[in-house]
Amino acid sequence: MKPTQSTRTNSYVFQVELLVEGDNNGAALEKLIRSLNQGAYADYRILNGIQLGQLIDQRKTELPGRQPVSVPPPAAKPAPPVSNNGLDSIRAFMKSNKLIRLIVNKGLGIKLSIPCRILNIDEEGNLITVYHVDEKQVYTFRLNEIEDFKD
Repeated sequence: MKPTQSTRTNSYVFQVELLVEGDNNGAALEKLIRSLNQGAYADYRILNGIQLGQLIDQRKTELPGRQPVSVPPPAAKPAPPVSNNGLDSIRAFMKSNKLIRLIVNKGLGIKLSIPCRILNIDEEGNLITVYHVDEKQVYTFRLNEIEDFKD
């Protein structure tokens, strides 16, 4: 290597489609977000939700002598919350005003461990507002940044 050469790391953007299985849309989305947060990715963006039925249609066409029945697509519905199970626990902590430790992954290798009380959950905006008990400050995080919480 020449002394004038830099050892700069290049960045690349890939577009992928993933099929994630789960009990419901929220559980599958949570599984995907956890995987992405645990990966060594500089950044990621989830562009849209799931498209149901493609795997079913594919498997129906693979069966000999069977043709898929044409069914009109369902009316568009908003995506369910990230995880009712996780949000139910968070709601319980919020109602009891219980002190918890929130593990937040801000990306680029930045992880925060925050002793806090939950003030509010905005499911439509996918936001959570917490009161940091040590710093006596209020912070708002995106739900996909939350890696874990401990009571």
